[in-house]
Amino acid sequence: MNRLKNLSSFIVMDIVREALKYEDSIHFEVGQPDLPPSLKVKEALLDAVKKERFSYTESLGLVVLREKIQKHYKKIYGVDIKKENILITPGTSGAFLVAYSLACDYNERLGFCDPGYPCYKNFSYILGIKANFIDVFEDSGYRITPSHLKNRSIKALQISNPANPTGNIYTKEQLKELIEYCQKNGISFISDELYHGLVYDDEVTTALKFSDDVFVINGFSKYYCMPGFRVGWLITPSRYIKKAEEIAQNLFISAPTLSQYAAMEAFDYEYLNSVRETFRKRRDYLFNELKEIFKVPSLPKGAFYIWADISRYGNDSFSFARELLEKIHVAVTPGKDFGMNQTHKFIRFAYTTEIKKMEEGIERIKKHLKI
Repeated sequence: MNRLKNLSSFIVMDIVREALKYEDSIHFEVGQPDLPPSLKVKEALLDAVKKERFSYTESLGLVVLREKIQKHYKKIYGVDIKKENILITPGTSGAFLVAYSLACDYNERLGFCDPGYPCYKNFSYILGIKANFIDVFEDSGYRITPSHLKNRSIKALQISNPANPTGNIYTKEQLKELIEYCQKNGISFISDELYHGLVYDDEVTTALKFSDDVFVINGFSKYYCMPGFRVGWLITPSRYIKKAEEIAQNLFISAPTLSQYAAMEAFDYEYLNSVRETFRKRRDYLFNELKEIFKVPSLPKGAFYIWADISRYGNDSFSFARELLEKIHVAVTPGKDFGMNQTHKFIRFAYTTEIKKMEEGIERIKKHLKI
């Protein structure tokens, strides 16, 4: 159990539970879309139930769903991938466990940025892989660059594009440069692309555009508004296909069957465009308001989060978040959930609620801080 000594729970879950005690809570803490999936998804789910699609699928997932994903990559990125390289997983969590197991052995080192999504390090601890934290700051746009990797002995690198909690993205040039560095230095490259589709200004592309010798992870929880369906996918280099299937068979047998059938209709691009535009409007509203209250390092280019520096009001983001919740019933996520690199002075806002409610939350914060 020693490898699990650093395993941590999420403060945000305590915040969520506490916020539910107040009927008038304004929720900026929840990292899931409040919008429903496409009506076509709901219809496909009902049809699957009607047809009693209750059996396991093969461990790689439904062939027809993998073909849909294959066509998606061709349409959106102009990238040709084989359906055999696609593994359907129970959310992206299942995909990370498989990818990490393939990319690293016991006690090898996996690098990822701090601040960053907290599950990354916890997955590594569970698998007995050593977490190697890479501090990133505003000067690099909270991105990992090749210069960060020099003199680091890591077996694999995990990036997020776009990222949680900062909303940063990697440009094509930055992504290409980082992949080339990793491949030149024998570092496996893992790209979390869960928030693809929720990119508002600059263009973002998949790591597969520059190499087929990378691991790419995505899923239906965010852009497709299907968090509770628990369906993700992993695209793996060809040499790992058989081993990825074996790991999946042992970890989870297969992803949820009903959810896989529903996900076949998730690529409703007209509806998805409306989802993106809704979040773009929310981002623009919330960013313009928050930059007048806190220091916000940069306009987030993707995902649905804003990373705000609260140091003008104090040096303990956890206490600050508790104060907002207890005194004015506004729920935010303290930075501590996302690592150790200056996270004591940051909080994360999620714009996963309608603007009318966000307006009320902002007014409460301004009144509380006497702005």
